[in-house]
Amino acid sequence: MSAIDLEAIAEARQRLRDKYLNRAAERPQSTARGIHHMAVLSSDVERTIQFYQGILEFPLTDIFENRDYRGSNHFFFDIGNGNALAFFDFPGLDLGDYREVLGGLHHVALSMEPAQWERIKTKLDREGIDYRQIGRSIYFRDPDGTRLELIPEPLGEMNGSRVV
Repeated sequence: MSAIDLEAIAEARQRLRDKYLNRAAERPQSTARGIHHMAVLSSDVERTIQFYQGILEFPLTDIFENRDYRGSNHFFFDIGNGNALAFFDFPGLDLGDYREVLGGLHHVALSMEPAQWERIKTKLDREGIDYRQIGRSIYFRDPDGTRLELIPEPLGEMNGSRVV
């Protein structure tokens, strides 16, 4: 593995900030209203519901047939502020080791009130779900391997600074 030039990376980051980052007062409003839903694969619908609704306490809001694949379920969980986390299963379609990656998804970060974050962390411990805590964030995987982050910071903030 070759060494990386941290100074060059920092200079490039600053160049990008100078060129593209507008001060908040000058920043145009986004054309988007928010995330309608993020779709992730599920290999077991009931196990996914038990994990997201039972452990993480995200209410299941609907389940219906996927319009793109007969027999497939499309189901949704409320993750707050009008946003949803959605899942598909593909019964009869043997994906084997291949798992669809949506744009190189690294993880899904979910904001929680600090008291809720503490309570869910306790549930993860009780359920024996392995996680890694980095600062105030907890990283772990759902039953299908999707990496999740629970963060007790308000929406639009990262490390105490406004990012939106």
